[in-house]
Amino acid sequence: MTNSFYSLLDDYNAVLPEAGKAIEKSIWDTYGKDKAVMILDMSGFTLLTQRHGLIHYLGMVRRMQVATEPIVKRFNGQVIKYEADNMYAVFETCGEAIRAGISINLAMDAMNTITEDSKDLYVSIGISYGKILEIEGKDIFGDSVNLASKLGEDIAERGEILVTKEAWGEISNKADFNFEEIKYSVSGVKIAVYKVKY
Repeated sequence: MTNSFYSLLDDYNAVLPEAGKAIEKSIWDTYGKDKAVMILDMSGFTLLTQRHGLIHYLGMVRRMQVATEPIVKRFNGQVIKYEADNMYAVFETCGEAIRAGISINLAMDAMNTITEDSKDLYVSIGISYGKILEIEGKDIFGDSVNLASKLGEDIAERGEILVTKEAWGEISNKADFNFEEIKYSVSGVKIAVYKVKY
């Protein structure tokens, strides 16, 4: 149960650092998993809300949710949660996460051909890979989550899929994809990411 995770954190906070190491190990042993993390962000929230109102935009958020969940499942992924206009999902492999990201963008493009401009959906996607804490399919924490969030929410432009160097390194058959390496400066640190070209 999710409560057991937070109970372990409460226990961790209640003891001295040396004793906390055993609890920390127990948390990682119980909840730690190596996963590809995808974080998707819808583009244009502020502008669309100002122009058409909150209900209009929330309706678009719901359309995004309905469209994306089956695509994530088709590529063996799991949607962990929808939060505001973001989607958090995990996959066993980076290749599956990238294929899902491409399919999501193609689905958005197809949907946009039959809707008026004010209802067009655009997303940006960040994908990372590494050890995370997955709390019973309800939440995720870790450096990979933070990196995917930074890419998907702050750096990627609409329609872009950006992949961390770690995720790129985990792809078994890179010839299946077309990438462009790009350098970004994040908080004064230069990082290499890969833009998926499709």
